[in-house]
Amino acid sequence: MPNADLVLLHPPSVYDFRTRSTLYGPISDLVPSTPIFEMYPIGFTTIAEYLERHGFKVRIINLAVRMLQSSRFDVEKLIRSLKPLAFGIDLHWMPHCHGAIEIARIIKKCHPDIPVIFGGFSATYYHQELIERPEVDYVIRGDSTEEPVLLLMKHLRGDPDAPPLSEIPNLTWKESTAKSYVNPLTYSPPDLNHVLIDYSYVVRAVARYRDLVSFIPFKGWLGYPITAVLTCRGCTHSCRTCGGSAYAFRHIHKRTQPAYRAPELVAQDIRNIARFSKGPIFILGDIRQPGMDYAERFLEAIRGYEGPVIVELFDAADREFMLALGKALPNFVLEISPETHDDEVRRAFGRPYTTAQAEATFEYALEAGCKRLDVFFMIGLPKQDYESVMGTVEYCRRLLQEFDRDGDHRLIPFISPMAPFLDPGSEVFENPQKYGYKLFCRTLEEHRQALEQPSWKYILSYETVWMSRDEIVESTYEAGVRLNEAKLRCGLISRERAEDVSRRIRKARRLMRQIDEIMTISDQRRRHKLLRALKPQVDSANTSTVCDKRELNVPLGLFNIRLLQAAAIVARQTFQAILGGEAG
Repeated sequence: MPNADLVLLHPPSVYDFRTRSTLYGPISDLVPSTPIFEMYPIGFTTIAEYLERHGFKVRIINLAVRMLQSSRFDVEKLIRSLKPLAFGIDLHWMPHCHGAIEIARIIKKCHPDIPVIFGGFSATYYHQELIERPEVDYVIRGDSTEEPVLLLMKHLRGDPDAPPLSEIPNLTWKESTAKSYVNPLTYSPPDLNHVLIDYSYVVRAVARYRDLVSFIPFKGWLGYPITAVLTCRGCTHSCRTCGGSAYAFRHIHKRTQPAYRAPELVAQDIRNIARFSKGPIFILGDIRQPGMDYAERFLEAIRGYEGPVIVELFDAADREFMLALGKALPNFVLEISPETHDDEVRRAFGRPYTTAQAEATFEYALEAGCKRLDVFFMIGLPKQDYESVMGTVEYCRRLLQEFDRDGDHRLIPFISPMAPFLDPGSEVFENPQKYGYKLFCRTLEEHRQALEQPSWKYILSYETVWMSRDEIVESTYEAGVRLNEAKLRCGLISRERAEDVSRRIRKARRLMRQIDEIMTISDQRRRHKLLRALKPQVDSANTSTVCDKRELNVPLGLFNIRLLQAAAIVARQTFQAILGGEAG
């Protein structure tokens, strides 16, 4: 098996989750992955493809998936067997800070002389705290790291045209003396046309390293192969708690305006993915953000594509746009997140539209023929109290009644807590008192330690003047109970599925009470023993808590991976590479 120049490792949220007893609660109920957050960022594929295009070999290893699939999988043994020029670890969002640091420690234990590179939004925010850690050698900052990583890898390989470390943009680094340096964050490309969202790299790499499981984006992906394409880096909106907001991009990444990918290239990305997958393709970012000209160009370029495509909206939409969307993408799914039924709470959060405008958007989407309409609500917002959460659930009940007139069950509401952490760099994180929040975690180390707590209530990094952590937890479970009942009554879910969800919520509440009682015990050894004894029950309660995760899935048929087409891609590109080598 060939050696890679760069090995990109995706850590689990908590490194020792296989032995630790943690009631994660519903923190991952509305995303494809488990509470271990095993889905690696799309930046892994863009970095890997960019480096491969420039002559480096890159291998992605999803350690979180490997650890989930086998209790006997030995992380240290695998890392010891690898001999790359460098290891890369993503710290994109804070739930990975425990696992990321522990993986870095293992790398330094096995390979003290091989450098460890960190990158991602959270790594950028905490770059100075990270570089002080002995297991971290480099941090690549910013939202677009393909070119800085390439320059760093050239330096590590000793290329004659490689710049010195001091001239690599966006790099935080240290010398052998442990003195650290912070290079200016100057690399912020104006567009994304230099990157390729081309998963054929993954297909080739799987064949090269004979290792399918390490490239799987999340547990269960082979049965539900959802993929994503990227329209932009940056945002035009400033939702108060979002680490990907316009405010956060300005302050963390020095990006004053979003960088967009040409709409024709986004359409081509979708068609490229469809060569080997029949799964749904998620378009990351509202296609109207750059203006309606961009949206119209995309819809013209993608017209006639009949596969399932998930479109997200950051604002209300008019009938004309929805009809155009339905005409171009006859099997589109729409996602929109009003977050609350209350206009005042939504304004305080930073969403720019009213409930009336949202409902008009729902009407237009259904009229345009969307296959399903997912509507997301959140718990933990500014000015939101317990009664407001229950009001949102009652509003969901009304939506199910009013927008399911034909019994086709296309509108599906969801509600979940903002957990486990507030995003560093968001407006609320930077000014918690201004927005009515109290933070329990500020530093990277405080977040890392929080992830070692036994339940999501103790992990939760905030509370508000309107709801304590206990009230956030209780309102989450009660909202789950009530929305589950509403979905059963309107026929959106079967009685069997509703009873399963109800049973899991009751179990989670009981376990939460047991953990709270155990946490009052002063004897640490006895407390740890009792928590470990709960682990089998806790593990069984950690998935699909307030709703069944299958509710998120777009219905698909069988055999959704096009294996023959994938094999043809590998064969064609290998042949082209051989011809290119002979020509050279």
